[in-house]
Amino acid sequence: MSTTRVLIQLIQDDRVGKLLLTSLLVVAILIPVLNLLVPETSPYHISTYVVTLLGKYLCYALLAIALDLVWGYGGILSLGHGVFFALGGYAMGMYLMRQIGDRGVYGNPELPDFMVFLNWQELPWYWFGFDQFWFAVLMIVLVPGLLAFVFGWLAFRSRVTGVYLSIITQALTFAFMLAFFRNEMGFGGNNGLTDFKDILGFELQHGGTRNALFAISALALALGYVVSRYIVNSKFGRVVVAIRDAEDRTRFIGYKVESYKLWLFVVSAVMAGIAGALYVPQVGIINPGEFSPLNSIELVVWVAVGGRGTLYGAIIGALLVNYAKTFFTGAIPEVWLFALGGLFIVVTLFLPKGLVGLYQQLREKYLASRTA
Repeated sequence: MSTTRVLIQLIQDDRVGKLLLTSLLVVAILIPVLNLLVPETSPYHISTYVVTLLGKYLCYALLAIALDLVWGYGGILSLGHGVFFALGGYAMGMYLMRQIGDRGVYGNPELPDFMVFLNWQELPWYWFGFDQFWFAVLMIVLVPGLLAFVFGWLAFRSRVTGVYLSIITQALTFAFMLAFFRNEMGFGGNNGLTDFKDILGFELQHGGTRNALFAISALALALGYVVSRYIVNSKFGRVVVAIRDAEDRTRFIGYKVESYKLWLFVVSAVMAGIAGALYVPQVGIINPGEFSPLNSIELVVWVAVGGRGTLYGAIIGALLVNYAKTFFTGAIPEVWLFALGGLFIVVTLFLPKGLVGLYQQLREKYLASRTA
């Protein structure tokens, strides 16, 4: 059976997945229509700000799926997935900076403004090629994937698991944050990369470009879900779940546990990098703050709240928590971090399977009461 037929069969058998994919398709069409074609005076008009905000949420949802793939199915609790997200974002940011050319503040056609300000005389070698979109896309996939491969090979080969692996991943993202804060690294230091002008010749501030990026983010999320569902329903995915539930037993019957965990980790990192690349042109900036360990911990909260090991639960959690963050940071900003911490404690103690698990329990009780 071909891969296409397998994917079609998976989607047909996945009732929630079909609803999710249909909703994303509708959203990818409806939101741009309401923004571009409906007059601003209409109550049905959606502002460009809201389009950008929703696009950011979709990127976060793709990042949440990436974590759910390794945590929910592989049992690998990564507290450093923000590093892959940020690296993908920086790769896209470097391309966008090269597109500015002589339109920068200092008018230098070769060097970004921050390099001119810091008296750099020539473009660093690792910036070469980022004037080409295809090269940037290659780096968006290759850099996070290569880092995940090297890190995962060293960690899994040494059989580092559990809380020890989580601490090491958090240390990894903290180390990258400190490194990228340094001006000597050549990535903008504390200010990061910003003041982007256009992408593929299209002005970033134009409403059409904003809506196109939103639609692409929705389609990327749909594709990420389909690929992840294909992985977890394959023989590879079943072995990964077996490793999560009984690693020593799976190793004993002959499976190369480290290889399965490594490739799952790499795929997840690539997805996170793509999410970061889509995020940057929509928010207009990438700085070392994206490497912050707190961001990776928030990501874990999103997946836990929605329900890990479900994929769609990760999407629900990412959307709900980030909407709450937007609301509370505007209404009562001093309370948000306490609310986030309390939310994680409540979910851990009372909703171990998240909102999806709660819904399933209530549904089972309802069906049981009807048949009684």
